[in-house]
Amino acid sequence: MKRGRMASDTSIGLSVGELGELSKRPKNSGDETTEMSKSHDWGNLLPDIILQIFQYLPLLDRAHASQVCRNWNYVFHMPDLWRCFEFELNQPATSYLKATHPDLIKQIIKRHSNHLQYVSFKVDSSKESAEAACDILSQLVNCSLKTLGLISTARPSFMDLPKSHFISALTVVFVNSKSLSSLKIDDTPVDDPSLKVLVANNSDTLKLLKMSSCPHVSPAGILCVADQCHGLRELALNYYLLSDELLLALSSEKHVRLEHLRIDVVSENPGQTHFHTIQKSSWDALIKHSPKVNLVMYFFLYEEEFDPFFRYETPVTHLYFGRSVSKEVLGRVGMTCPRLVELVVCANGLRPLDEELIRIAEGCKNLTAIGLGECEVSCSAFVEFVKMCGGRLSQLSIMEEVLIPDQKYNLEQIHWEVSKHLGRVWFPDMMPTW
Repeated sequence: MKRGRMASDTSIGLSVGELGELSKRPKNSGDETTEMSKSHDWGNLLPDIILQIFQYLPLLDRAHASQVCRNWNYVFHMPDLWRCFEFELNQPATSYLKATHPDLIKQIIKRHSNHLQYVSFKVDSSKESAEAACDILSQLVNCSLKTLGLISTARPSFMDLPKSHFISALTVVFVNSKSLSSLKIDDTPVDDPSLKVLVANNSDTLKLLKMSSCPHVSPAGILCVADQCHGLRELALNYYLLSDELLLALSSEKHVRLEHLRIDVVSENPGQTHFHTIQKSSWDALIKHSPKVNLVMYFFLYEEEFDPFFRYETPVTHLYFGRSVSKEVLGRVGMTCPRLVELVVCANGLRPLDEELIRIAEGCKNLTAIGLGECEVSCSAFVEFVKMCGGRLSQLSIMEEVLIPDQKYNLEQIHWEVSKHLGRVWFPDMMPTW
């Protein structure tokens, strides 16, 4: 009996002192006992407290919790819980990823579309998922989005849609939002006219625009954005959209200082893509206006296509070579990229990069991170490179097969020597980490 009574007391969450007070009260105080029990009921928590808890729960758990009682269901539909939402649109036949349930999507559009502010769409490689995303976008007529992201988790499925269908859905958001600050629309059929609609309705608020691999946009289209959106701080685009006029527009007195510029230099057909040259004076104007800008360049070119690049000083800070790059080009990097902070070379060939690595250490005084994949560097040259850069190398990711033992160092000795110059323990990588 004693054990059973203790279990019962504990279940309603009363302390020993409270139990003593209850035992002294007359038996007709049932109402007071009920009131005390209610005060320990989770259903009576303040809505603000439940809201804080719900914000940490996954959506499915939050939906299940909303069925506990009316109070929790009320909190489940509070606008603060629906400011940020990610629609995951996947077809079971083509993807193993989870998907947002269609019934939940209907409920969101019906009850919460006017609460949405930070929205993203993750779609798989199927055309059906991209169509579903456009269908949702076209219904967001009562919302005022601040951020929008269209993300293809596999191949760019938005490109499979008729351009008119995609543009029609996207312009619904552009026209109704009026306050977009961030737009990520990589790998989509967005075009110049739709960008003009974006600018006409959101020029005062747009701060971030990422639109790499958008083949229907012309240099004139992106120039229109730069001319009108003077608060733009981050921009990502393909190299064919980059022009002297664009850099000068981003450097005008009306424009805020640019913080991040990412440029993808991509070639799918070797020898068939012409890459224009950006004038040094245009780069100089950008750096004079935005001296702290991060200029990130991703190169996916074939060796014979690098001729227009690194012929004079280029203010790049982060440089990634996704395909094989020649010794000559890497040598030019060391002479023309004094602002370089990070360098990643995925492949080079079978000729050692000793001289090029030393030249980079001499010319790139701000270099703090380097990654080397399918390359070759003698152990002696690598030790000299680390010695010249010193402790400023915060990230040194070098594949073990890159290092070629010589008369001075073998692989075991280089571990100790490099660690000494870095001021921390270092080992070569067994697999790429970038």
